[in-house]
Amino acid sequence: MTDYLITMESAWIIHDARSLDDAISIAIGEAGKRLNPTAKYVEIETGLMGCPYCEESLNCALVVANTGLVGLVLEMKVYKAESEEHAQRIARSVVGKALRDIPLKVLETRVLGETKTKPETRGKPEARAQSETKEKPEAKPKPETKADRPAAPRPPAGQHPWRR
Repeated sequence: MTDYLITMESAWIIHDARSLDDAISIAIGEAGKRLNPTAKYVEIETGLMGCPYCEESLNCALVVANTGLVGLVLEMKVYKAESEEHAQRIARSVVGKALRDIPLKVLETRVLGETKTKPETRGKPEARAQSETKEKPEAKPKPETKADRPAAPRPPAGQHPWRR
């Protein structure tokens, strides 16, 4: 079983957007609001496009006639998926349920790491117990008690410790 990072792209339409920044913040806010109760672990960012002429990165948003179209990038980690396609289906399912009627497209699928069990401990309970005892951390030193501390110096007779 392998862990994956799925990156998806979505298009968000905003009505009555006053500016480009307003449209972007509303889109991120609405997506976060819809994802929060069920899929709050999905990362939301604005999409970036490359300019065909100067090759600089530009916001993936457009406002025309107070209507905005904002491209959002959604990232989600999928744990213990059987394959790349399985991880993509899981991510589409989770995000698609929260963001109904919002188009989604998978941009990238990246392998995070593989979860492996040690071959010698896979089926043998006694070998597993031995490996667990070997990997235990060292015992912590006992906390110091009052009896272990040296006695504080006593003031001369007739004087109080807080007066001089």
